[in-house]
Amino acid sequence: MKYWAIFKTQLATRLAYPADLIAGSLSILIFLWVFLQLWRTTYSASGSSVIAGLSLADTLWYLMMTETILISKPRLARSISEAVKDGSVAYLLNKPYHFLLYQLSAGWADGFSRLLFTALFGGGLVWLLVGPPPDVRGWPLVFLALLLGWLIDFCVQALIGLLAFVTEEISAFEWIYQKALFILGGMLIPLDFFPPWLRNLSQALPFAYTIYGPARLFVSPDLTRFAVLALGQLFWILLLWGAVTLAFNRGMRWLTINGG
Repeated sequence: MKYWAIFKTQLATRLAYPADLIAGSLSILIFLWVFLQLWRTTYSASGSSVIAGLSLADTLWYLMMTETILISKPRLARSISEAVKDGSVAYLLNKPYHFLLYQLSAGWADGFSRLLFTALFGGGLVWLLVGPPPDVRGWPLVFLALLLGWLIDFCVQALIGLLAFVTEEISAFEWIYQKALFILGGMLIPLDFFPPWLRNLSQALPFAYTIYGPARLFVSPDLTRFAVLALGQLFWILLLWGAVTLAFNRGMRWLTINGG
């Protein structure tokens, strides 16, 4: 219940400033407009209305979903790093909750607040440009897949953030992870368009389960696809959470607190 209380408090704080949320979410409109021009030209040049099983409308809805996931996902690595650098980590570690679960609860509240506005604006634009979204009956499955993907992202970001216990500055690691999501996670280009060897490699890594999997399920909702995706996500969550737990316990021995 205490983590639920943290979530509700942080969500209420974020929703108290709707203008800030709206301004941050409007960036998806620019990205989707650029994607529309790019992929409309690509489909026109190919002379086909379907590429790798995806139509232009499918591709735009897929990219709307990937952008929504990327824009709204919690920035946990930066939060942990800033807490170490300004010394507030000492205050957080002394509280009667787990440091990482506190970060997860607060981060998810931020993520949900951004998700609502980003999906609303992005979905509205794509609907006007290429038509209605895929079958709404698949949305509950997509939402579950998105939550599992956020857990994978949380574990990876926690590992990056915990590096601050040793290195303090983590910008380079964040940059590498972001570019991995762009390419191997299928954020910029659906993995269906990749050569077979690169597609198979990408789909075996956790990045694809964070972005590509939920977005592809959104375009083609199917129980079998969801089951395969969820099993893969659960595997990576268990593996990465073990790594996070080990890194947290080790990092506590190296932690040097500044500021405060």
